[in-house]
Amino acid sequence: MNIRNARPTDLLNMRDCNLDCLPENYQMKYYFYHGLSWPQLSYVAETDDGEIVGYVLAKMEEDPEDVPYGHITSLAVKRPYRRLGIAQSLMNFASRAMVENFHARYVSLHVRKSNRAALTLYKKTLHFVVADVEPKYYADGEDAYAMKRDLRCIWEKEVRDIQYYFLGRQWNINVYLRRGVSLLEDRLAQRAARYMHWRNMFLVGSGCFRQILLDQQAE
Repeated sequence: MNIRNARPTDLLNMRDCNLDCLPENYQMKYYFYHGLSWPQLSYVAETDDGEIVGYVLAKMEEDPEDVPYGHITSLAVKRPYRRLGIAQSLMNFASRAMVENFHARYVSLHVRKSNRAALTLYKKTLHFVVADVEPKYYADGEDAYAMKRDLRCIWEKEVRDIQYYFLGRQWNINVYLRRGVSLLEDRLAQRAARYMHWRNMFLVGSGCFRQILLDQQAE
């Protein structure tokens, strides 16, 4: 099983997975919006033969205090592939990308009060907590739990990684500082390059998929 960034060519398969798994469905333009705006944050689970069996669709927001945070718009895994840790992996990849690319402090989501399997995953495995209850959040009138997960654990791991990187080398302070600045510059450049790569892919792919959708409607 391979977990990777979503590509423009994955969008129809993500939509189909959503239709198979969830009652909350979205138009194709919604997937394009996420892909164009936050191409680093959405991931798919792909089998060895190329089948998309799960996905996470995510975005960034800011709270009233201008604190950046991520939001999970949709998470789904096809039934034969559940209980294999795929949903957990998708969520962890998306959460780490939120921290690395946008400095997210926490991640939020909504879940149906009746969805016990999802609640168990979010609470016990991913350490989300219930922040609020939103009455009649869903179209059928069901209430939703608004949940949050603190991402400080990912921030702390990033700091530890940098500390271990430097502590393993006996450099004088000037070399230490120069190498530290260089490391940060390299990381920023890599993230900017990744963003432009995925954004360009979605811009090119969106034109192709618009034509595919028009062809499907014509049929």
